[in-house]
Parts: sequence; structure tokens; C-alpha cells
Amino acid sequence: MLQDGKLYIGTSRKPDDTNNKPEYLELKFGNRHGLVTGATGTGKTVTLQILAEGFSNAGVPVFCADVKGDLSGIGAMGEAKDFLQKRADQIGLTPYEFQEFPVIFWDLYGVKGHRVRTTISEMGPLLLSRLMNATDAQEGVINIAFKIADQGGLPLLDLKDLQALLNYMGENASALSNQFGFISKASVGSIQRELLILEQQGAEQFFGEPALKISDIMRTTNDGRGAISVLAADKLMMNPRLYGTFLLWMLSELFEVLPEVGDPDKPKLVFFFDEAHLLFNDAPKVLVERVEQVVRLIRSKGVGVYFVTQNPLDVPETVLAQLGNRVQHALRAYTPREQKAVKTAADTFRPNPDFDCATVITNLGTGEALVSTLEGKGAPSMVERTLIRPPASRLGPVTDAERQDIMKVSPVAGLYDEDFDRESAYEILTARAKKAADAAAAQEQAAAEEANQPASGGSRWTLPGFGDEEPAAPSAPKQAKPRAGYQRETVAEAAMKSVARTVASSLGRALVRGILGSLRR
Repeated sequence: MLQDGKLYIGTSRKPDDTNNKPEYLELKFGNRHGLVTGATGTGKTVTLQILAEGFSNAGVPVFCADVKGDLSGIGAMGEAKDFLQKRADQIGLTPYEFQEFPVIFWDLYGVKGHRVRTTISEMGPLLLSRLMNATDAQEGVINIAFKIADQGGLPLLDLKDLQALLNYMGENASALSNQFGFISKASVGSIQRELLILEQQGAEQFFGEPALKISDIMRTTNDGRGAISVLAADKLMMNPRLYGTFLLWMLSELFEVLPEVGDPDKPKLVFFFDEAHLLFNDAPKVLVERVEQVVRLIRSKGVGVYFVTQNPLDVPETVLAQLGNRVQHALRAYTPREQKAVKTAADTFRPNPDFDCATVITNLGTGEALVSTLEGKGAPSMVERTLIRPPASRLGPVTDAERQDIMKVSPVAGLYDEDFDRESAYEILTARAKKAADAAAAQEQAAAEEANQPASGGSRWTLPGFGDEEPAAPSAPKQAKPRAGYQRETVAEAAMKSVARTVASSLGRALVRGILGSLRR
């Protein structure tokens, strides 16, 4: 059943319900992306688990999100259960052996895995606007903020850096608008309110350093297996927009960092995007177009992207067309939208004369799916009704103690668990403002002292030994008194002038951003 260069998915069935043939996903087509769909409780998570196991055994690193908490069992040895053994006997999987896999647990909140962070600068304006659900006007202000930061040497690492820059922009909107385009104080205020909401939702734990290195999710073990990075997403799912934006940022990082490799014998990394509908819900057209572009081009960098969702209609047609390997679990057809989804799913398969896809999709049992993968020269195989193989690892979650034991021996243990707050936009703006304010205060004090100095020749008391008995030097011409209404330069104005000078002198070393706005390294 297990063959070199192929990943065993399950065994297809004939119309009389006898075994037909093993169904495989060829590793050389693993970077042609895929789709796993089906209603709740039909077996999508187990399908994701056995695909991750197969890629890991083939030496391919895997990244996946554990939305419900039960995917963590992939890091523990499988356990003999009657229904698992029954499925193995039913599909002819002999011997059915159990196995544990090399797992790295990640968690944005640092509770169920190693901390995973990125910086505001690395995320970029497009994804940050998506995260904040920004309007067009607000997105324009965010773009200006990144332009000022990129060109002015102001690292935006965490939320307080962006907040400090927005404060500066709001107080000096008129002056900055002449240089960068219109900046509405109302838009700046709205963005600041959204930042507070993000902070309350825990996003401040996501932004900061040390930022995740993509190489740490592309590890292999000494025995040649690919490490499986599992993101604990049960708590993260309480903020669906942060979840979707985070995974999209990771995808954009892979696209920008990895070199072109063409069509390798096996993928460099397989990325499972669970609950994919959260990425596309209410997404602006420009973002969908960028995602389509990334999915289309990242294949040549050896990365396979597999979307996992309940309904094929959750994925836009332009993206759906890029997904060559498909596993369709059961769908329900109670509502008009569900009926449309069944028809859409059936029409995307290469027909099999032995059955009607639309009819079979609604009658599939748990752990049963319609499977079509790329074969030969890259053409889709004829769809087959398939019983999915049982997993070799544990079906269900690991215990908290087991999770901690795995984290202690993790290859990234200690690399991301402590916060690091280096000098960034907040500190730079604060220091520049203080320096400018001190200089302005000193200048004002000198002017005041000079204005209050007595005129020469007037009678005054002298005290010997205090150095004032010598004739006074000729006094300098008096400066004109400040005009009525004069006020000292504010801290924000001083900081604005300092930043403007820095921006003007830094145009030649501006940072470069990629398709989704993330930094090119």
C-alpha cells in the first residue's frame, strides 16, 4: 500500500462496495495545492492528519492550525481502537502500524506552544488594514504611516510604535498632508480606536520580537522526517480576523523569502489553511487578487497550500481553479446555498461513469470521501469514492503534560519564549521630541535672560570677590521682543521637523515590500 514517491490516502470502492484500488497523492504534485472540504463531523480533521503524516514521513515539513485542539495527537503514538483496526482491515492496510511524529507546537499567546510573533513592519499596510477592517480612507492613512516609517528609519515593531507614529501624524496632519497626501485627523482617530480593540483582543502579544523565522517551520529531523508545526488556534479562533490575517502573513512570508525551485520531486513545505472561509469572508477585491497571485506563484517555490473548509463555495473561483488535489467529504443539501455547493463540488471533478458525483456527495459516510489527485503529466485523475485510511498517530488531543514534554525537547525551545523590546519608533520619536523640546527650552531661556540683562552704565551693587567688579563688556544689541501671541515650539512640532528631515535624507534607502505588503528581506 505504501509506495516511494506517493502518499497513500485510502482505498477506493467499486459500485458493489468491494475494494477497487489504492488512492495516492504523488509527491511531485504535492506543490500543486489542494482542497479538503466537507460538513462538520465528516472526517476533514482526520484527512488533514493523515496527509500531514504522509508528508512528514516523506521528509516534507508541514504547517497546520489546530482549530479544535484534537490535531495535537499527531505528536503522540497511535492507540489501538476497534474502529480504526476495522477500517484498516476494510481497506487492506496491512500491517497497520502506529507511529508518533516530530511536532513543534506554536501559540500566539505562548500557552500551548512556543510564542510566535511578527512585527508591524513585516506585516505591512495591506494585511494590517485587513486585520483592522479599515475603510479606504483609513487604509490610505495606514499606507502613509508605513511610508514615513520605511523611509524615515522608524522600525514599527509593536502596537505602541504604531500608536506613537499615529499620534505624531494626527498632531501634524496639515504639515504632513503637503508632503504625503491628505491625512484626515478623523481617520487617524478611528485607526487608533481600532488599535485599542486589537490590544484588548490580545493582538499586542502577536506583534513584537523576536519575530518568527520561516526557517524554523521548515525543519527536518535527523532521521529525515519533516517536522510538523502545529499552531494552537482554539483561543485564536475567538478573533477570526486575526487568525486569517496571521496565516495569510505566513503565506506571504514564504512567498517573499523562499527562492524559485521550479517543480521539485517533493514539496519544500506543505501549508494547511484550516477554516479557510475566514480568509475570504468580506475580503476586499484587491486582497483576493493578491491571494490568487500568491497561490499561483508560490508553487514554483516548492510550497503546497491546502485549503480546509466546510463548503467549496468558501473559496473564490479564481483561487479554486489553482487547487489540483481534492478530497471531498459529505455535504448536506438542505438549503439552496448547500444545493449549489453540492453542484459546484460535483462539477469540479473529472466524472466517473460508475456513479453520479452530486448524488454520492450527500450520501458519503464519516471517513469516506470523493478523491481526485493529479497524475501522469499533471492531469486530474478520475474521481473515486474512497475510504480514508486511519491515522498512525493518536486520534485525539495530547494531554497538557505530554504537550509540555514535547515543548521541552523542541528544537526551538528558548528561542521565542522571552520578549525582546529593542529601540524602535516609540523610543526614537520620544527621544527626538525630548531633544527638540530641550533645545527649544534652552533657546527660550537664553533669550529671556538676555532680555532681562541690565543696561551698561547703570548703578548697581558690587560684591568684591564675586568677579563682578570688572567693567562690564559692551552689551550686544537688544533683540526684538517676541511678537504678541508667540508660543514655544511644541514637542510634536519639534519631532515632526526631525522626522521630516530624516525622511528627506532617507529616500535612497527606503524598504521594499512584496505582493502582500510584507518586507522583502
